[in-house]
Amino acid sequence: MKNLLILAILLIVFQSCTKTKQDYLKENRFDLNSASFNFPQDNFKILGFGGYHGSAKTEEVELLLLEDLLNAKTIKYYLPETDFSIAHYFNKFLKTGDTLLLKDLVINSGIRVKQERTIQMYNKWKALKKINDSFDEKDRLIVVGVDYQINYKYASRHILELVSNTDQSLPYIQDIQNMVDIDTTSYARGDLSFAYHKLKALIDDYESNKALYTNKISDVKVFEHIITNFKTTVGNSTPEREQVMYDNYLALSKFYDFKNNPQFLRMGFSHICKSREGAEGYPYFFTRLVENEIYKTDDVISVMAYFTDSEVVWDELYNENGDYKGFTTEAGFGIGDYEKEYFRGIQNLKQTKLSDKTLFRLNATNTLYADHNPDLIDVIMTDEKSNTEAVKGQSTVDFIDYAVLISNSEASTPIYEMK
Repeated sequence: MKNLLILAILLIVFQSCTKTKQDYLKENRFDLNSASFNFPQDNFKILGFGGYHGSAKTEEVELLLLEDLLNAKTIKYYLPETDFSIAHYFNKFLKTGDTLLLKDLVINSGIRVKQERTIQMYNKWKALKKINDSFDEKDRLIVVGVDYQINYKYASRHILELVSNTDQSLPYIQDIQNMVDIDTTSYARGDLSFAYHKLKALIDDYESNKALYTNKISDVKVFEHIITNFKTTVGNSTPEREQVMYDNYLALSKFYDFKNNPQFLRMGFSHICKSREGAEGYPYFFTRLVENEIYKTDDVISVMAYFTDSEVVWDELYNENGDYKGFTTEAGFGIGDYEKEYFRGIQNLKQTKLSDKTLFRLNATNTLYADHNPDLIDVIMTDEKSNTEAVKGQSTVDFIDYAVLISNSEASTPIYEMK
């Protein structure tokens, strides 16, 4: 009997020592298409979802995650890859259903990442409105933007909402009103645009004559937050985006009490990595939240999307007059599953997927992804320099907590193709 017990213990030890990553993934996988899907964790401060841009099913996956987390009443705020004022108007769309507004928001928000300026993004927001409307108002998602101002169109409109000038006693506000009413100006970021000079004149006057404005501004804190973000666009240099996002997040946390109201953030791949690539690597947004001890590492959840047998939209094409004429797609480079550019360890996801949208939990207590091997982080490239040396010795769970494998996804379609 004693020998049998010893043998059983040895067998258990042997099995645990020989468990492969595919074995682990099979025990920690979820079909996002399943009606019974529930996200495995509900105790976090912020959850980020992201990946490479430009593939259609990414929006479907995001909606599935959002709907589940809303049903569970786990999240309160939605932080898309956009600025504060554009986010304000996305909230207006969620309330009004104004699809002309929505199309213009997708176009302007997509200036930042053109692969997100798509019909699929437009349809995602329409679907999100339908989901949001199914909840009581107190449980509905609220959109907040922490990114830097990419252009001035919606910042200008937002300011006009905040400042009452019915008696036309504020000439710089009236100038912005006239600019918005005509709506033929360039709102491009930087001091070459007409809107830049109108906004700068207003801000200079406000800071010199606050007493003239204070009683006419409905929310001074919001007004001054817009001003602070405008100042990051002064000059022709691009602001340090991650620092602006981090600063905005801390500032807006005072408005929205982020520490007690969990958020869902949608960003690209690097922004939601929780660690630097090597000791000298650059600290992206989630890394800053962790390193500066805004949150504990376990309170920040990163869900990264990966593609196989998929395509992404790549470029919008324009003629010599600047008119849109078409687009290009990629099915190799830009996917992360291509012989010349692929993620280390993606084969394990492909071998264990349940459907075209499979979620894998990588941070379970018995994880095999804390083994100082950077699976799903190390991008192996044959023709260009990769990050292999930088991430050597780091573990997958230093960076991310979940992986979603998206299969057979078509490229997204630019919104300019919308009929």
